[in-house]
Amino acid sequence: FRAAGTAVVGERTLALDAAPAAWTSVRGSTVALLLQDPFTSLSPVHRCGDQIAWTLQAASDRRIAASDLAREVAARLAEVKLPERVARAFPHQLSGGMRQRVAIAAALAADPKLLIADEPTTALDASNQAEILDLLRAVQARRDLSVILISHDLGLVRGRTDDVLVMQHGVIVERGATGDVLSAPKHPYTRALIDADPVLAPPRETAAPEADQTPTLLQATGVTKHFGERTVLDGVDLRIGEGEIVGVVGESGSGKSTLARCIAGLEREDGGVISFVGENLAPGRRSRTPAQMQIVFQDPYSSLNPMMSIGSILREALAVARRPASDVAVLLETVGLPTDFAGKRPAELSGGQRQRVAIARALAPRPRLLICDESVSALDVSVQAQILALLTTLRDDLGISLLFISHDLAVVRLLADSVTVLWDGRVIESGPCEQVLTEPRHEYTRMLVAAAHRENTSVGTGERED
Repeated sequence: FRAAGTAVVGERTLALDAAPAAWTSVRGSTVALLLQDPFTSLSPVHRCGDQIAWTLQAASDRRIAASDLAREVAARLAEVKLPERVARAFPHQLSGGMRQRVAIAAALAADPKLLIADEPTTALDASNQAEILDLLRAVQARRDLSVILISHDLGLVRGRTDDVLVMQHGVIVERGATGDVLSAPKHPYTRALIDADPVLAPPRETAAPEADQTPTLLQATGVTKHFGERTVLDGVDLRIGEGEIVGVVGESGSGKSTLARCIAGLEREDGGVISFVGENLAPGRRSRTPAQMQIVFQDPYSSLNPMMSIGSILREALAVARRPASDVAVLLETVGLPTDFAGKRPAELSGGQRQRVAIARALAPRPRLLICDESVSALDVSVQAQILALLTTLRDDLGISLLFISHDLAVVRLLADSVTVLWDGRVIESGPCEQVLTEPRHEYTRMLVAAAHRENTSVGTGERED
């Protein structure tokens, strides 16, 4: 990897391939970077306050007394609406939204003029996403801060930016005022992105099947799960019919992924019953068979072995399923990939292609249930639409059922027949997807829908406030 060209930073012009020392005085104090995942950008072995203090001390030309540093850290936490006690916490003790607030406080500690926010809310649910974006907007106005917002979420870009640049294969294909570009795109790629946006997709034309119209494939009744003294699942009920797509939505920490892991046997539930085709499953992985259910995780780059070829990955799954190695080509064709991809490694594929490989591997034992845990949240809207279309095709062609875990209500509305809303480990609402998301009865569901609607329907004017 090598960068070329120049960047004008304030009154300085720097070569992008300049020695790191040339950028030392710019990083932090002039330009700061906010990354997508605060759990990886923050040190897991240091307290949050210490990580903010490092930036404060690095930006100062003198040693700051410990008492003054503690007061300044508290002030920085207050700016991002966090209590002083967070300074003593480790990142793993905080929610995703709180961790991102700590990352913002650390990024702004040296008072930069420009903040580069790279997918800062991709991993957050709708309500946390709105709160973080509102916070960034408030900080921007208070500090007169410039922000570069990098995102694959057109709803976010539409409502939160003045100008937009559209990039394809490393080239800027369109630029202009956000409202102008997204309402009247000129480049085919921009139009394709807008057409693929799930927020703009029409409602499902076919009604979700009633609960008694299809035989029950999986039934979870009164499922509970505790981590120490914390109750993560509190008497959860869930039904999945044959050939049905069931969405599960909720905020970060609501118990969505824990429920999926309990169903898949990756976690042992502490109470309740999970049955598959009428037979109760004992807690844990040993009671599940590959032909019953498979899981597709959020990040295929982590779930696929980077040292193995795609063919080796699929042959391994086929061997477990007692299927011939020649079925590698069948699996690749099923998920819409060329058969010559068998010779490639995961690093040679795009994010969407890697996720197709992960789906192909999950299909090897011909499961009756596919569990998708945030499986499209890291993809841009055009690739996301392609993966959603693939999942729908698999349901229609193979008769497979899907449990689709997501924090993106627009995606769930586009894909699922029915939806279950989790809050603090409890089911607070469930029913046909279109009904629940257009006429929510519970206050929490209404809050989730309102937060998603606010981000995805506001349109930037492209005009800056003076």
